[in-house]
Amino acid sequence: MSDTQALSYGADQNTRKITLIGVPTDVGAGRLGAGLGPDALRVAQLGPALARFGADVRDIGNLAGPPNPRSNRIPDAHGLRNLDECIHWNRAAHDAVHAQLIQDRTPIMLGGDHSLAIGSISAVARHCRATGKQLRVLWLDAHSDCNTPDISPSGNIHGIPVASLCGLGPQALTTLSGILPAIVPAAITQIGLRSVDEAEKRMIEHLGLEVYDMRSIDELGMREVMQRALSGLDAQDMHLHVSFDVDFLDPDIAPGTGTTVRGGPNYREAQLCMEMIADTGRLASLDIVELNPALDIRNQTAELVVDLVESLFGKSTLVRPRQN
Repeated sequence: MSDTQALSYGADQNTRKITLIGVPTDVGAGRLGAGLGPDALRVAQLGPALARFGADVRDIGNLAGPPNPRSNRIPDAHGLRNLDECIHWNRAAHDAVHAQLIQDRTPIMLGGDHSLAIGSISAVARHCRATGKQLRVLWLDAHSDCNTPDISPSGNIHGIPVASLCGLGPQALTTLSGILPAIVPAAITQIGLRSVDEAEKRMIEHLGLEVYDMRSIDELGMREVMQRALSGLDAQDMHLHVSFDVDFLDPDIAPGTGTTVRGGPNYREAQLCMEMIADTGRLASLDIVELNPALDIRNQTAELVVDLVESLFGKSTLVRPRQN
């Protein structure tokens, strides 16, 4: 970092232990390319960016798993595409994330498509049960991902992780954490939604999810939305997990993702979102998913994501006291 940059990082970041876990698959998505996301983030210098302010960053490389059966474009009897492959990748993600959590490290899962959040969040839920922590999940996404096999219009598994985590989906995925459901719907807050299928709207209501769509952000402002979403995080036993889908961002600033939706958060709104999460001091695990460098322009989306993740881990223009 240049000496002329007026940036500071949280004072406790020098003790944070971070592990990068690459999960290079787009088996749950409808387009190729998200499997290249982990290495695009490495090219954008995610590890050095986090290490720059004293964090102990360990990159364990990319997990291994089955390739996409690209001849299978039609949903199977379960109504889903590539289910067996998705189960394998999610088990691998679960085991890798859980292994880091029990070492008291902060896992950052580098996707890959958003179906992988079933594995990562199941691992976090399992760890929270074992350690007596309360789990809160912030789901930053243009989509609700609340489909189930019987209502999914595409059969793509990256459209079902929220419902699966809440116990509605294939048993091999819903039971990864060891209990059913992995998390209760009240533990999830979704932010940035602007593309929701009709059946998903009914599912959101059925589950009682807390949702702040783009209209909420327009009417209330990002500051108020984040204050509401982060309320109650002052307890010492809270574990905050952020599942960051790159299509949360407006495609004008983040074109490198497979399912862009116009009208998302702009740069400053996204920065404020990340900065307010950092202010809580509770972030303990993270997914970065749906980065598709095949659709990007000179890796600019990956570089933007690294910039935002720096803020998520405490980068700010001035030193600010924590809110708790």
